[in-house]
Amino acid sequence: MASVITKAVRIHANGGVEQLSYEDVEVGDPGAGQVRIRNTAIGLNFIDVYFRTGLYPAPSLPLTLGFEAAGVVDAVGEGVSHVKVGDRVAYCQGPHGAYAGYKLHPASQVIKLPKFVTDEQAAASMLKGLTVQYLFRQTYRLQGGETILFHAAAGGVGLIACQWAKALKVKLIGTVSSAEKAAIAKAHGAWETINSKTENIAERVSALTKGAKCPVVYDSVGKDTWMASLDSVQQRGLVVSYGNASGPVDGVNIGILAAKGSLFLTRPTLGTHVNTLEKLQAAADDLFAMVKSKKIKLEVASTYPLAEVGRAHTQLESRATTGATVLLP
Repeated sequence: MASVITKAVRIHANGGVEQLSYEDVEVGDPGAGQVRIRNTAIGLNFIDVYFRTGLYPAPSLPLTLGFEAAGVVDAVGEGVSHVKVGDRVAYCQGPHGAYAGYKLHPASQVIKLPKFVTDEQAAASMLKGLTVQYLFRQTYRLQGGETILFHAAAGGVGLIACQWAKALKVKLIGTVSSAEKAAIAKAHGAWETINSKTENIAERVSALTKGAKCPVVYDSVGKDTWMASLDSVQQRGLVVSYGNASGPVDGVNIGILAAKGSLFLTRPTLGTHVNTLEKLQAAADDLFAMVKSKKIKLEVASTYPLAEVGRAHTQLESRATTGATVLLP
């Protein structure tokens, strides 16, 4: 084995897309418990923007961005047995560095891909699909028959959620920001949609549920939808805040949970739900079973060359995207 020189997108300081630098980096041999992967498709996610801007602090700078990719195992380190050189694999958590042609990664966070999932589909869906898996099957295990509120229903996570909810016989009310996005969400299985730009979310939820509201609300938007989420959940219901697309929710007096009806609030992450290879594999098996049964279709809405990642970030931040975006090294 020998180290490789590859192109990567790094930041040397936090800030706007002008901080994204496309440059050469050296990727060494895998150590014990590691694999080296030749990335073929890279997932674009809002968490990448959070680390670029500094909303989430970088472990150190310069930093190669990205958590999610699919590719081929190029080399394996000592003690790795569940994957081998030549295997098609994917990952969606762990150390930064997916925005590159090659990456060293802990083998315990890598799974083999089934033949019916393409590399681009995997890069578009591993983080997003496993997010829906833990939201719907672990954080709050939907039983069927519920009516739920899911923000950003036409995004990459949202479109998988729409399909999964429909498969579970759950009525998903999805918030969107345009009529076009409403049509896309409904085509993917949303029961109803609410245009957050023109409608009062909580009032529409109350009307759609005949005043009953929802037992659980899934909120990846953050600051802009915080109060609407609290006002859309039933007494003793659960608000699942798992993202900050509009900015973080801060300065909250937890007494508001009592005032709104003894509500429960959680701020979960994927990493704490799939913190072992066994749990990661089980969650992925659940996702892939839904794909194989054709209850969920993994779609790639758009692709960009890795060198044009700034343009992709701009589109994502402006909420101009629908579905999943993939970067090609």
